[in-house]
Amino acid sequence: MNGVRVAEKVGKVRACWRSLRRRDAGMVTSEYAMGIVAAVGFALLLYEVVTSGQVRAELQAIVKRALSARM
Repeated sequence: MNGVRVAEKVGKVRACWRSLRRRDAGMVTSEYAMGIVAAVGFALLLYEVVTSGQVRAELQAIVKRALSARM
């Protein structure tokens, strides 16, 4: 009898474990949309910073120094 009770408990624990593993841990569609909007906003901000006059001049200076370096 005792072995049957243990088997039943083990079966219940396994069923509980399976139900826990099946839970959706990902994002829903609205969260994906908000993530995309945030990523696009960050990309636009980064683009604006990189294409600003001062940053562009600094990047060009770095490239010129790299290309004119003696080997």
